Amino acid sequence: MSPFLYRDSQDPIRDDLAEAHREAWGHIAAAGTWLSGAERVAVAEETRRARTCALCAERKQALSPYAVEGEHDHAGALSPLMVDEVHRVTTDAARLCESWYRSLLDQGLTAEAYVEALGVAVLVISVDRFHHAMGLAPEPLPIPLAGEPTRVRPDRVVEGEAWVPMQEARAVSALIGTPAGQAPFVLRALSLVPAELRAWQRLSAAQYLDENEMLDFASELRAITRPQIELVAGRVSALNECFY
Repeated sequence: MSPFLYRDSQDPIRDDLAEAHREAWGHIAAAGTWLSGAERVAVAEETRRARTCALCAERKQALSPYAVEGEHDHAGALSPLMVDEVHRVTTDAARLCESWYRSLLDQGLTAEAYVEALGVAVLVISVDRFHHAMGLAPEPLPIPLAGEPTRVRPDRVVEGEAWVPMQEARAVSALIGTPAGQAPFVLRALSLVPAELRAWQRLSAAQYLDENEMLDFASELRAITRPQIELVAGRVSALNECFY
């Protein structure tokens, strides 16, 4: 059966949203740049598992997450380092810090794998929260597809502008189709693994606006006006403690 049919929704859901969600699931299932399809679906599973993880819940209530030691509730398919990344990103993103990120690298997680897992987690969180808002049950996770990661690292990568290495702004603007040099950091943060950047860009264009539409403040592209869109987006960002 085709996923994301939305037959149980009491409200109409745009066809382009359903198609964007199907595309996101297909992207998760396939072998990526540094992770296999099985590893990517395992990241998706841990993204969901984090919401009921006892350690994550205890850390969330603590003054500092580093005051609570223990083991995450996990399925055993990923390294403890990647499990910690996915669980922390999912449940306590506002309190992530660079020293924590550096500690993952010091223990053997690569920046490339970190960014790819982040990209997968972001897709799952975005689609699942849409379902939650619409009163729908989460879509079953996709079945992993066979294949090998491409393991291709982009050129023109710079260090020091963020925790993770990123492509130069001009390279990213060329990749996503915005005016030269205009590339928001929220997208550049995934640019070490361009396939994840493009996947997030496609989903964001359906659930919000694409990058060029964001620059057109007079456009009327949705059922609500642009100021109304930004009011909702700003409120959601504040509630989620989104500080980018």
